[in-house]
Amino acid sequence: MRADRLVSLVLLLRQHGRLSAAALARELEVSTRTVLRDIEALSAAGVPVYAERGRHGGFALLPGFRTELTGLNHDEALALLVAGSRRGAQAFGLGSALASAMLKVVDALPESYRDTAAGAAERLLIDPETDLLSRRLVAEEVPDAVAAEVLRAVFAGHKLRIHYAAVDQAPKWRTVDPIGLVTVRDRGYLLATRSGADRTYRLSRILAAEELAEPAQRPDRIDLDRAWQERSTRFRTGGDQVAVLVRVDPARREDLVSTALAVLAEESGSDGRLRLEVTFQDPRHAEWALWQLATDAEALAPRWLRDSLRNRAAAVVTRYGP
Repeated sequence: MRADRLVSLVLLLRQHGRLSAAALARELEVSTRTVLRDIEALSAAGVPVYAERGRHGGFALLPGFRTELTGLNHDEALALLVAGSRRGAQAFGLGSALASAMLKVVDALPESYRDTAAGAAERLLIDPETDLLSRRLVAEEVPDAVAAEVLRAVFAGHKLRIHYAAVDQAPKWRTVDPIGLVTVRDRGYLLATRSGADRTYRLSRILAAEELAEPAQRPDRIDLDRAWQERSTRFRTGGDQVAVLVRVDPARREDLVSTALAVLAEESGSDGRLRLEVTFQDPRHAEWALWQLATDAEALAPRWLRDSLRNRAAAVVTRYGP
């Protein structure tokens, strides 16, 4: 909306002092012509914005023009800025709204807190895009139009019609009663019911969405954390999941656990290795996870998994043998 863009423009000038029309256009993701029209609108509304000519010119506000938010101490301001650095909002299509909100918070902080809080936030990095091994952690993309429709239906309490592409199935239209949204490791999920049964949909697999006028059939209050835990438990214990007994080097424990669905039991062995009983989504998942650990882990049971890993290793020896 234009009103939000005008506010963002003022706050950008407040923080940077002077910016060119091109720089403002990049920040606001609009054309320079739109920026110039917005500058004219601000001037007409009495906002003291003026232009500086020359090579290093641009637009600026008269000194002293600001709003102020009182009641925040340093730690509260820091918490807001750190929260604003998280990428979870991207999963719900709220990335631009979060950036705009943080811009307003920083501008409205009392003078005594603004610089110190912003400086402290620069020294905290939350969920970087790559880990120490330079493995890129890619957040799933959700089209803005889909995210907007889903959010409106969730907040308004209306039924939602989605075109959903389940794994190994052709996309289908289905009407659901949305309950809430959850983000886990930059993946967004819609918790809903369909014909009274619990359903969980990954947002990145929703190809299109339409908020309906009909009220959703759902409770007035919801403990979303509890609902997610219950669905997670059902997911870990259902379907074609398999339990595997593994002996693993303690240094690789986290690598094993991070790929498994759940750890059912764990104990230390006399040989210095750990014995874990873990579950995987299906046989293929179990074989893949153990193969990644090479000789740092050994599948003790079931027998079919040991045979499968041995056959795979034999095939590799044959391929690279003399």
